Amino acid sequence: MTDEFLPAPLPGAVTEYDIVESPIGRILLTGDERALTGLFMMDGGKHQQALQKGWTRRPGRFADASAQLEEYFAGKRTSFDLPLAPSGTEFQIAVWTELTRIPFGETASYGEVALALGKSLVASRAVGLANGKNPISVIVPCHRVIGADGSLTGYGGGLDRKEWLLRHEGVLTDAPEAQGALF
Repeated sequence: MTDEFLPAPLPGAVTEYDIVESPIGRILLTGDERALTGLFMMDGGKHQQALQKGWTRRPGRFADASAQLEEYFAGKRTSFDLPLAPSGTEFQIAVWTELTRIPFGETASYGEVALALGKSLVASRAVGLANGKNPISVIVPCHRVIGADGSLTGYGGGLDRKEWLLRHEGVLTDAPEAQGALF
């Protein structure tokens, strides 16, 4: 995955969207002609995104993203290669960039992400807040960030999805493999 994001869309830019099915529920993909700007769970959780007035549905518009997600969920892909343009503050963008560096099948604590950004452990709370605002979940793998004690703390799409994703990636192995659809 690239360590760089494209600039966020300008205010007033046309947002296109499509909805795809996945083992973790329906996923809303948003973007513009340049890049993917959002990946949101549509079936619950605080990371759920409602459709907005003025958005234009473009079935198949995000064919590359959809195909790569399908490969990921089938266990055939461990990283993504897509143009991404999330909107956020400078700090949020830095955190999200760092998330893209956490390899498939591995995790990092909020404190470890803070230290990787050159911040102190005190910044782990700010990292957690930025992590929770990640608009491109799964692809920008916020699910790979865990508590310092190894606990599965917080996930906008719900802890059940976070657990499913980490089992799918082989991080959690104390129970049966993640199989089938979650929803």
